[in-house]
Amino acid sequence: MEQILIRNLPPGTKAALKLRAEQHRRSAEAEAREILADALERESVTLSDLLGMDEGADIEFEPDRLNLTARASHL
Repeated sequence: MEQILIRNLPPGTKAALKLRAEQHRRSAEAEAREILADALERESVTLSDLLGMDEGADIEFEPDRLNLTARASHL
């Protein structure tokens, strides 16, 4: 399981996250996961996109969970 630490949030962000989490009856951590998953799901990410990143070699892929799609490479 991967983890991230987010520093330097704008003022009020943590309080707004906690309020939103309470409204959805879940923890702030679960709410943050849901927000990130929803935002990333809207964008089509392919395996080649991830491999093209500087950190691509360090990524452990879970294609189904990441909603990765296949596309032909353009040479």
